[in-house]
Amino acid sequence: IMDVPRFVDTLADGRVTVLQVVPSYLEAVLSDLERHPRPLPDLRCVSVTGEALKITLAHRWFAVRPSVRLVNAYGLTETSDDTNHEVMDRPPDGERVPLGPCVPNVRVYVVDDDLQPVPLGAPGQIVFSGVCVGRGYVNDPERTCAAFLDDPHRIGQRLYKGGDYGRWLPGGKLDFLGRRDAQVKIRGFRIEIGDVANALLRVPGVSDGAVLAVGGESQAQHLVAFYSGPQPLETDDLRGHLGKALPPYMLPSAFQWLERLPLTANGKVDNKELARLVAQPQEPEAAERAPHTPTEVRLARAWAEVLGIREDEVGRLDHFFRRGGTSLSALKLVIALDRAVSLKDLASHPVLADLAALLDGHEERASDPRAVPAPPP
Repeated sequence: IMDVPRFVDTLADGRVTVLQVVPSYLEAVLSDLERHPRPLPDLRCVSVTGEALKITLAHRWFAVRPSVRLVNAYGLTETSDDTNHEVMDRPPDGERVPLGPCVPNVRVYVVDDDLQPVPLGAPGQIVFSGVCVGRGYVNDPERTCAAFLDDPHRIGQRLYKGGDYGRWLPGGKLDFLGRRDAQVKIRGFRIEIGDVANALLRVPGVSDGAVLAVGGESQAQHLVAFYSGPQPLETDDLRGHLGKALPPYMLPSAFQWLERLPLTANGKVDNKELARLVAQPQEPEAAERAPHTPTEVRLARAWAEVLGIREDEVGRLDHFFRRGGTSLSALKLVIALDRAVSLKDLASHPVLADLAALLDGHEERASDPRAVPAPPP
């Protein structure tokens, strides 16, 4: 499975007609087919399941294999896996791939916290009812009671709450909005990480992407975006494109290009590996990254203190706000520097080396007697 060309050979040699994979692995297969086109005359249907199907991947698939149907299969382990199928013979309209109708003997509701259906188009929790609902978690009655309930709308039926959020679209299709546990609160704003990832995927030159919320007790929480594509993009260009679709508080503080996003053994995006890459980011050579001047060293020490990180983790090319700096930590930095710089200075010179040069300029002018204005006559 980890040898993609061999996997594609297996599809051709085995005359496979129906294929089911997770979207992340389909992206790897599609990339191989784009680089090395080959016929797969027997393939008539590809079903993707296990994680959200990105709209960009659906467009890429039909660009390469327009005659092969694509099925967005959705469901949870606790509801016998797939409960909804969206069968497509062309790319869908809109910004997301819908989940499609239920299979027979399955009912899906979009409800509020009291399990009451929400209006058409309103967001709510996706819950399941019908023969698909499992009996519970083995030897875990507490979790079972919290998630497996009686269906208040059909007496005698059982219902499962899985933590997914969505809304009904006109025409009876279900729109997946994300996981309840994928919502984070950063600087007081509640952010749905999936919305940021979807916007990232619409940036020209981005083939695949993922967004993580990192930070915690010792460092302000912030978003880090990972993306793959033909080549790395300028960070300012990425932020500019995202800024057209997202408010400033939803913009990632850092971007990292990868030739290919890491996958788990079953082909899903490996968020643990991405988190490890955040802890060990790609950096310039140590000698180039380390602070050079006494002022840069002084600033690095102050940055480390207010950001809650080690001093040796601060580099001269680091961006204060992309390292997790907030308006509050910026104020703390100004105070720590005895107001040698202002908040306006930090906002206009957020890179450590630039701020150090500005600070050196301030001190040089202050020590030059010619810079002191003459007293009024």
